[in-house]
Amino acid sequence: MPLARTGPGALLDRLAAVARDAVHGPDGRCDCPSDVVGVLADREDGTVVRHGGLVAKAHAPGTDPEEHGARLALAARAEVAGVLVPPLPLPDSGPGVPDGRPVSLWAYGPPVDPADPDAAPWEEAAGLLALLHRTPPPATAGRLPEMRAPVKVELAVERMNRAAAGHPATATVLAAWRTLPARDPAATGHRALCHGDFHLGQLVRGVGAPQGRSAGPWRLIDVDDLGLGDPAWDLARPAAWFAAGILPPEVWSRFLGAYLEAGGPAVGADPWVRLDAPARALTVQTAALAVAKSTAEGRPLDEVEVVMIDTCARIAGDRTVSAASAST
Repeated sequence: MPLARTGPGALLDRLAAVARDAVHGPDGRCDCPSDVVGVLADREDGTVVRHGGLVAKAHAPGTDPEEHGARLALAARAEVAGVLVPPLPLPDSGPGVPDGRPVSLWAYGPPVDPADPDAAPWEEAAGLLALLHRTPPPATAGRLPEMRAPVKVELAVERMNRAAAGHPATATVLAAWRTLPARDPAATGHRALCHGDFHLGQLVRGVGAPQGRSAGPWRLIDVDDLGLGDPAWDLARPAAWFAAGILPPEVWSRFLGAYLEAGGPAVGADPWVRLDAPARALTVQTAALAVAKSTAEGRPLDEVEVVMIDTCARIAGDRTVSAASAST
């Protein structure tokens, strides 16, 4: 009998067993082709394994059980069925994953193809966000947590400080970070249901469709940051990319126009009144993670990462000049 693996391998083995048992049962035979079985993601913030038409996810260590349960309960509600992929019941197949990390089960759907940027569903994504933001928070969904987008900016800066305090770009990112308004968790401004970590990688389509078919509506996945908050944060990453010159103006216009046409409440006639601070924050987050990851991997910053650092320099410079002008 082979020895059971320990460490990260044990997590992958256990998660693979959860997905397999959910598809075939604990004693069922598996004839699934190899291209529909395997690891989809293995990162600090979560590990995802696919088996046929299902995926099992081990959430991040330290995930708050109460908040996690509230997010899953919200994703399962009929009010958001047209926006979020709902969770599925876990199989009763023995012990959980190592370290007690929570596990969830979901139907698989093909993601956005990164090799075909012209086909990226920006308008569809905007419509989903608008629908989520317009949905009244259900009174019976239990205690809804705060969406985690602002917290993730802080965590990215902390990670950069730990991993790359001496990196030449760290001071630039921190200077931009210091221009951001203080976060007030008790703020009672515009609040709505928010995804909390929107980007194109959070979209899948054809969920539950027969193997090999990808037609069907797009849906949002990954509820780890879902909750109540300012919906402008869900538009902040595309806004930051547009401001940095990474997202073409016509694509940004399509995305924002589709959001407003769908009744999205996050912004008004001048979208930057609400988007300026969140977009600057997402620029800082992206740049901080770039510095941390490039340092850990022992490589120079790539072209896109350099653009985000340069954007941080502009943020810091513009805000410094503005502050100096205001004080004279």
